[in-house]
Amino acid sequence: MSELTAYADQFAADNMPDEDDLPDFTYDFTELEFPGRLNAACQLLDKNMAAGRGDKIAIRTPHESWTYREIFEKSNQIAHVLVEDMGLITGNRVLLRSANNPMMVACWFAVLKAGGIAVATMPLLRARDLIPVITKAEVALCLCDARLAEELETAKAAAPFLKQLLYFNGQDAALDKLMRGKSTEFDPVDTAAKDIALIAFTSGTTGNPKGTMHYHQDIMSMCHCVGDRLLGIGEDDVIIGSPPLAFTFGLGALLAFPFHAGATTVLLEAGTPDVYLASIERFRATWSFTAPTAYRAMLASAPDHDLSSLKACVSAGEHLPLPTFNAWEAATGLRLIDGIGATEMIHIFISAAGEGIRPGATGKVIAGYQACILDQDDNPLPAGEIGRLAVKGPTGCKYLNDNRQSVYVRGGWNVTGDAYKMDEDGYFWFQARDDDMIVSSGYNIGGPEVEEALMDHPAVAECAVVAAPDADRGQIVKAFILLASGYEAGDDLIKELQAFVKQAIAPYKYPRAISFVDNLPKTETGKIQRFILRQRALNM
Repeated sequence: MSELTAYADQFAADNMPDEDDLPDFTYDFTELEFPGRLNAACQLLDKNMAAGRGDKIAIRTPHESWTYREIFEKSNQIAHVLVEDMGLITGNRVLLRSANNPMMVACWFAVLKAGGIAVATMPLLRARDLIPVITKAEVALCLCDARLAEELETAKAAAPFLKQLLYFNGQDAALDKLMRGKSTEFDPVDTAAKDIALIAFTSGTTGNPKGTMHYHQDIMSMCHCVGDRLLGIGEDDVIIGSPPLAFTFGLGALLAFPFHAGATTVLLEAGTPDVYLASIERFRATWSFTAPTAYRAMLASAPDHDLSSLKACVSAGEHLPLPTFNAWEAATGLRLIDGIGATEMIHIFISAAGEGIRPGATGKVIAGYQACILDQDDNPLPAGEIGRLAVKGPTGCKYLNDNRQSVYVRGGWNVTGDAYKMDEDGYFWFQARDDDMIVSSGYNIGGPEVEEALMDHPAVAECAVVAAPDADRGQIVKAFILLASGYEAGDDLIKELQAFVKQAIAPYKYPRAISFVDNLPKTETGKIQRFILRQRALNM
């Protein structure tokens, strides 16, 4: 069959990186040899119906359970709404906004079935975060949980591309009403394997966010490489996790992997330590996916819960400290499976499981991928030398209309922005981030966006934001602030500034530490020397 795109709207193709700026795409096993025509929604959902799993529970929550048939039928009804009522043209981008719940899953499948491109966003994002995402992806359609209406309505007023939006999960919600009259059958669009299925933004940054584009076959690649080869998830498993479905870590762990295996996924809208532990016990979860911060937070209460159903726990989203690894093993008898992934790569590419785990190391490159350490001139370094982590495989960076593509992709390698070293046995050992990204409790936070939010407050004359180490969160946002005339430093002003930032951007991005300074270190050309501030943050 032809591999020509199924999309009438050529926005994604028109905004792909130049061929010379794409990474090398490689693979080393036959499961990654995809046919020319492929729709990931059919591979993950419709195949379960064909396999006779219609009456099996696909999703559990603290309040409800949905079978594979219910997800299948509701996704088909939503697809009809997208096409018939919202006027979706194949290749259109559809913004999805919701916490982790069954309707979010049904909407995601519906977008792919209808030939749209899913642009999922975290529920905590504010209007200020949403506007550049909507603008850069030229999003015209949106499906949103009614509980998140306020920020979306504010964003819509300043985002001219967004024309149609429907709400769900609310009293008299329009999407819920329209679905009732639709057929539960839908003929999925015959997409090409290399049609774009989703655009995932690396963070809710203001100004010029980075949107990473992934093919339908990229979704299936992470299922084969991570879900199958690395983890071995099967149809009898029950998966639980905390990452939002808008993160590709969460998309893989809580949607793609369990649906690919015909397993059951547990979705939590609020994953506090007690709720998370109680849910493991209640639903007899066999796999856990969350960040190191969450595992640390659960340690104190873990002995109060029956966690005997767990057979494995995956840690990703930030560096896994060895003390956390050791403490979790002591509390549960389970060795955390560490992993490094990237939105640009869609999911994990270095990890180790079972007997292959080496405490303190992230792991080895997983099946399907290659990795090395590069020096500043993009030359491979020998074992034991610290340099920039570079990776290539069946997935790779495809930024949406962004000149930073040539920074991330060097000589065919995806250069992740992490400093690592590799030992003689091929294990990779994390050293540090080599950019200004702050990774706090598994969330990526861009320092410049926090600075911009702070600068809107009249008390702030100048500021700079860096990462500061934190025992519980790995890193926290720390702001150095030069006050405007007429303002006095103090605890009350710190609280005021923190509250101000929480209202301007996603609340988790606010500066948990603030220092008032008389000046900021700068170069002769006026650029702030953040490396000096990072050093100060380390010594405070």
